[in-house]
Amino acid sequence: MTAAAQQTTEKWKYVGVASDGHTKEKGNIEAASREQAISKITAMGLIPIDLVNESSESIMNKDLSIKRKNKMPSTADLATMARQLATMVTAGVSIVKSLEIISAQISNARLESAIVESIASVQAGNSFSASMKAHPEIFPPIMINMVEAGETGGFLDEALATVADSFEADLRLKRQVKSAITYPIIVLVFAAIIVSVVILVVVPKFEEIFSQLDATLPIQTQILIGMSKAAPFTFPIFFAALIAFAVFWQKNKHTDKVRSWWDPLKLKLPVFGRLNNIVALSRFCKNFAAMLSSGVPILQALDIVGATSGNKVYEDATKAVSKNVEQGYRLSDAIAQQEVFPNMVVQMIRVGEDSGEIDKMLTNAGESYSEEAETISKQLSSLLEPLMIMILGIVVGLIVIALYSPMFSMYDKIK
Repeated sequence: MTAAAQQTTEKWKYVGVASDGHTKEKGNIEAASREQAISKITAMGLIPIDLVNESSESIMNKDLSIKRKNKMPSTADLATMARQLATMVTAGVSIVKSLEIISAQISNARLESAIVESIASVQAGNSFSASMKAHPEIFPPIMINMVEAGETGGFLDEALATVADSFEADLRLKRQVKSAITYPIIVLVFAAIIVSVVILVVVPKFEEIFSQLDATLPIQTQILIGMSKAAPFTFPIFFAALIAFAVFWQKNKHTDKVRSWWDPLKLKLPVFGRLNNIVALSRFCKNFAAMLSSGVPILQALDIVGATSGNKVYEDATKAVSKNVEQGYRLSDAIAQQEVFPNMVVQMIRVGEDSGEIDKMLTNAGESYSEEAETISKQLSSLLEPLMIMILGIVVGLIVIALYSPMFSMYDKIK
């Protein structure tokens, strides 16, 4: 084996099924590319349904299986489906056979039902994308349009792989954001529990002691005792209001009325505003690039990618861009008119227009924003951990001072 071959050969972990679609076989092979790995698996008489580069940090290296429940499929479910479909279509398996194999592996009941109905639709003569359009609540527009472009252009396997890449990138971004806010939330909950226990249990005992001593209490102690007396009435009201808000938010967070004030606010938050902006820009650039590279017309792509950004501000700005492009503006000029898009995006698109490689320039911009989002997430975690500990220490310290300052005052009088 030559040095060049040694450098390019990678280890791949695969899951394949026999021609009956049920007998599974797992293993590892070495190949220089995904296509070569698929060819080797096919030569063994297997249909590859999952193929992972073990040296890659792909989201697909994680177990994405979920319990069978009647809930909407997650982004991870759709990423798994798209990746497996791309692998099998590349191996030469028909779309119907591929869908039949995947339907037997899917754990989400709604997604399985949609796939089964899509199989019947394809067998009746419809295209796969047309079958997906019958289930808009299951398959997002970006997935449907990219599959349609792949079918039209004869590169369905590449379109499906691009869909999987897009979903996996979105999952990575979500996990970066979650990692930045998880610790502060845990500390806040912990602090709320401590304060609640102190107010409900500890403060009443100190109040008994103070009443027996007939001591004059400082203002901070009086406030703490007042909070303790009101707590049995206010806490149930507070928790009831919290539950009611959670129910309301779950039902209405995706409505235009709520998003019209919440999404702009998210971009202006003191600590997380910058991160929210970067995440939205990364999604916009990557999804726009993916659709353009898959052959989706630019106006059709603009109508879709705004919603994939996850923020109504960017969604509305993208709609305005689409209208201007439709009226004859260059894409870069139309985007430059929207303040939410930074100059870097405008310049990258302008260079892409001049070179005929808008999709590549957008991909580079998306990767740059993803790296920046990861950096900001790490910085936030490093910054917020000591900050939250300090806040918790201050709260506990103030409570301790309020409880013990009367005792110190009485001790000084005795002396």
